[in-house]
Parts: sequence; structure tokens; C-alpha cells
Amino acid sequence: MQFSAAQIAMILQGTIEGDATISVQGFGKIEEAIGGQLSFLANPKYEQYLYSTKASIVIVNNSLTLSAPVSATLIRVPDAYSAFATLLAKYQEITTAALEGIQQPSHIGNSVSIGTGVFVGAFAFISDYVRIGNQVKIFPGVFIGNNVVLGDQVVLHPGVVIYHDCIIGNRVTIHAGTVIGSDGFGYAPQKDGTLSKVPQIGNVKVEDDVEIGANVTIDRATIGSTTIHKGVKLDNLIQIAHNVEIGEQTVIAAQTGISGSTKVGKGVMMGGQIGVAGHIQIADGSKIGAKSGITKSLKQPNNTWHGNPAIDFSSSMRQQAHTRQLPELEKRVAELEKMVKDLANLNTKPTL
Repeated sequence: MQFSAAQIAMILQGTIEGDATISVQGFGKIEEAIGGQLSFLANPKYEQYLYSTKASIVIVNNSLTLSAPVSATLIRVPDAYSAFATLLAKYQEITTAALEGIQQPSHIGNSVSIGTGVFVGAFAFISDYVRIGNQVKIFPGVFIGNNVVLGDQVVLHPGVVIYHDCIIGNRVTIHAGTVIGSDGFGYAPQKDGTLSKVPQIGNVKVEDDVEIGANVTIDRATIGSTTIHKGVKLDNLIQIAHNVEIGEQTVIAAQTGISGSTKVGKGVMMGGQIGVAGHIQIADGSKIGAKSGITKSLKQPNNTWHGNPAIDFSSSMRQQAHTRQLPELEKRVAELEKMVKDLANLNTKPTL
């Protein structure tokens, strides 16, 4: 599939510098691209490669000032990174649009509603009373339980499992191996010391424009719903427990775990390997550093947190600085102790 510089500029509403007729049929990093590929320059530290790249077309920022001749055709846009992401999404949309129809063997249950332009891969299992919207792509090996609702333009990659009664909104992408709607971790201690399982009869609701990475687990609610609101982006290997609520446009990095009934606000950014206790709230706009432990509610919006237990970022940095100085402080304390001891010995000597 080929695209000319003129076609790309039209999609991105950019300005062309160079040959508008030149075409590309692939993508490459600016330092590695070859002829016939498209690349982009967003980070200034890679600018040196712009003058030696073999890419045929490079997307750059409007603000870029050239310091040497460039052989590639340039397409100038306000934000090169965002424009490149838009172009990749468009390319992916075009390439997947051709997928349509139901491959065999696959299972379609009773009273299943299927929209137009749907693709169902081989060995997919779709249970009874499922509703599937338009332009949905269900790749091989997906399991969909009873009464599940899939909105328009949903993409379920291989091995995704969606348990019964869960609701997936429009334009949601779920990557391979993710499980939506498994039982929440609920057990009631008994007098004899055993643990009795609490039935998990709720569901999971995923709203529009959410992307969920590979091998993520989102537990169904005990009652009610575990809710992932609009625009949320979840990395790989994340655990979200029962009755959790994730606010709109929140981004969470890999290996983070969020305990039950916690409410995460809007526009929150969470680094990797964060642990969040249950039944707490995280304020809108919070930014939480990697490996932090959140043990209580973060009530101040738009603040930055770090550490275990997490404290405000500036305090955490000072704490780390002091921790690094501990060996030197220990040495100085030992020297002071020796000085005090020597003075004490001097004062206790008998006088003639």
C-alpha cells in the first residue's frame, strides 16, 4: 500500500517541502529508515539524523529550523509526534478494514446480534445473547460470555476473554491475553477459620475510546460495576480489582495493581509497579511515580506523588537525598562520638 507525500499532507493538513509526488510504502525510525519509508522527527536530540536519513518522507514540527540540506521530502505540522500517531492509526484502520466475515471453525451462540463489517477469527467462541456492533474485529481464540455487549469498532486481539454480562463501549481495543470480568477477590472469614467465597454478581463496564494492553485483568464487581471511563489507557500486566473506578483520560503503566473499591480520578498518570490500597480515592490530575505505594487517599488534585508510602514529590526527593548521605553521616557521627569520648577521658584524669 503506497501513499504519496501529497496524500499524507492532506491527511495531516501539513505543508510539503520537497517532492510532493514521492511515495512511501512503510515506516522506519529516522536513524534506520530506508528509501520508500516514512519517518518523523519530534525529539531535538535526533535532529542530526534528519540530514543523513534515507527515508523518503519525514514529518517534522513547523518550528524546526534546518541547519543543513535535507534529501527527504518534509511535511511540516504543528506536532510531529501527534501527527505520526494519527497517520499510524489511519494506516492500521485501512489495513484492518479489509478483515470481514466469520472464519471456521468458530462458535456463534443463540440469539447473537452481529452488526455490519464484522470479522470473527477461527476458534473464537461467542456465547448466547451477545450483541456485537459494526466494524468489530474479533481475532482467533477470543471467548465472549453470555449477554456481553460490544460497541462499534471494537478490536479484540487473540486470546481475549470477556466474561458474561460485561459491556464494552465504542472504539475499544483490548490486546492479547486480557481477561475482563473474572471474579473479584472476595472471601468472608468463618468462625472455624475457613474462607467462604462471596459471589461476584456485578460486571465490568468499559466506556468509549479505551485501550487495554496485553495480559491485563479487570475483575467484575461484587455488586454494581467495575468501571473504566472514557479515554483510559492501560498498559500491559495491570490488575484492577472489583468495584474499582478509573476516571476519564487516566493513563496507567505496566505492573500496577489497584485494590478493590478504589476510585481513581480523571486525568491521573500512574507509573509502573505502583501498588494502590483498597477503598481510597485518588484526586483528579494526580501524577504518581513508579514503584510508589498508595496507602491512603490522595485528596489534593494535580499534585505529584512518589515513594512508599507515597508522599509529595519534593519531600520524597529530599528524603532520597538524605538517605544517600547516610553513610557519610554515620562516619561523621562515629568521629564525633570518638571526640566526645576522648574529651571525657581527658576530663577524668587525676590532677597532681
